[in-house]
Amino acid sequence: MVRKFLRWHGPSRRLLIWTMAAACCLAGMAITVMSAPADAAEIAGTERAVKAAFLYKFLGYVEYPAALMAPDAPYVIGVAEADDVAAELVRITAGRNLNNRAVQVRVMHNGDSVAGLHLLFIGGDSAHAAAWLKAGGQAGILSVTELAGGLPAGSVINFRLIDNRVRFEVSLDAAEKNNLKLSSRLLSVAYAVQKGGS
Repeated sequence: MVRKFLRWHGPSRRLLIWTMAAACCLAGMAITVMSAPADAAEIAGTERAVKAAFLYKFLGYVEYPAALMAPDAPYVIGVAEADDVAAELVRITAGRNLNNRAVQVRVMHNGDSVAGLHLLFIGGDSAHAAAWLKAGGQAGILSVTELAGGLPAGSVINFRLIDNRVRFEVSLDAAEKNNLKLSSRLLSVAYAVQKGGS
């Protein structure tokens, strides 16, 4: 149904649809990536768009250390090894504010500094995931992965595809180490929440 709507109304409605979808999920609904047969490219594109919408919404459910929140400074989302997600985020955030702050997207390359980021998304099974997560932890930013072992590796949030739905799991231990406070609303809709060493 969403794909038919997109065909009828064109790409200008895509931003609105995926942002609304992420908002619905954070209100207690999971997002279905595929409800009817589709080709692999379409499924992958839908999954990436949903994840981008989630990343944007996550910013509003995190309390950052004061040192990262200079007055009037924008939120900055770094995206490593996922150019398609970065492009979708640029579309989603264009001309929008969150908590009275602009949102900027920065494409990250191996060796780039994470200074100034609020959220770092590490795409796929990145060979550099461990280094990115270590840097993110030291900088106190929200790290988000889509790795099979994302949380044990040190990620705060890790995406999972469960029954064709984009879900996410959360590590409270990693959030605490990064000096981040996560909203109870975010935790209530997570697929799984790990506490301490569990």
